[in-house]
Formats: sequence, structure tokens, C-alpha cells
Amino acid sequence: MDARALIADDHPLFRAAMRQALVDIVGDSITEVASFSEAYEAIEADESLELVFLDLNMPGNEGLTGLSTLRTQFPGVLVVIVSAEEDPVLIRKAIDLGASGYIPKSTPLVEIAQAVNRVLDGEQWLPDNINDAIERLENKQEKAFADRLAQLTPHQFKVLKMMADGLLNKQIAYELEISESTVKQHASAVLRKLEVINRTQAGVLFKQMMNMEE
Repeated sequence: MDARALIADDHPLFRAAMRQALVDIVGDSITEVASFSEAYEAIEADESLELVFLDLNMPGNEGLTGLSTLRTQFPGVLVVIVSAEEDPVLIRKAIDLGASGYIPKSTPLVEIAQAVNRVLDGEQWLPDNINDAIERLENKQEKAFADRLAQLTPHQFKVLKMMADGLLNKQIAYELEISESTVKQHASAVLRKLEVINRTQAGVLFKQMMNMEE
């Protein structure tokens, strides 16, 4: 099964291991990057990319914000998290936010290959040993917020992220090179879609959802 893949991880040894696990499945159509900004640029530049392996702790990837950014900006790309973190609460959040799978870095190469095949077949892959724990940890409020987050357009998501970082409308307008009135329109749409009453509440809920620690 041919598929273009991107390995986004700042550890060369792990990228090499992932490439070894992937080569029999996707051939040589594998790109490697070491930061989130490089990952974003690579996906933006190559519309044929189908599969991204994203390290949560790589430079530029703030908690789960990177995952949410990719899912919002590039909805046709499958994103699989690869991480040394094996906290079931974190994994639950990643799945709620649209990850197609979660591969702990301790996973054997043979199992990684099986996981990739499952994801490419349209299934979700999680480690067997934590499946039950993740099921028990279902948080209906977080899942509902993640579902509402998925309704945002790419521009609305960018505005929400900047609001959560404390930027004013004037600053957001400058950063995104749009008018203040457009920022206000996006902000209003964000509040409506997230079903919150003000930008402070939107920012707090967003930060909580993106946080890797409970």
C-alpha cells in the first residue's frame, strides 16, 4: 500500500527506527523533519502527504496544540501521535482531538508496522495494554469540547489560539494580516461554535484541552 508519510520527531534515532518500520508499507515516500514548524511547512508544500507521525514533545509543538492545528488546517491528513508519554488521560485527549492512533515510543517495530496498516485501512490504533483504561477515562465534557473545536475553520482556530495566548484583537489582526473587524467576526463565530460566553472562557477551556498534564 503506497502512501506518502511524514515523520515529525526531533530524535534522529527514533526517526530512523520509524523509517525502518514504515519502509515496507509506504516504500521510500517518507519525509523527515525535526520541529513542528518544519512539519507544518512540509504538509503545506506537499498535498499528496497522507500520514503524519507527530511527536508531542518536539520543538514548537505546544502540548496537544500541534495535533489540533494539523487536524484543523489539513483535515485530509491522518495524524498518528508518537510519544514517550503513556498517560491514558493524555491518550484519551489525543483521540478526542482527532488523532488516528497513539504509538508509545516503547512499541516494538513489528507492532508499529501493524499499527500503520490499521490506520491506513481507516481504523484507529491504540496499544492493547491501555485500551481498557482509555475507555474508562471517557470525559463527556472534553469530548463535547473537542467536537465543537473540530467545527472551527482554519482561520477561526488561529484566532482562538491567539485569544487563548492573551492577544488583543489589534494584535491578532496584525499577526494574521487581516482587519480588526474580521478578527471580531472570527471571534464571535468561535464563541458561538464553542458555546461559551466570552473569550476568557474560550481561552481557559482551550488551554485545559491542550494541556498534557492533568
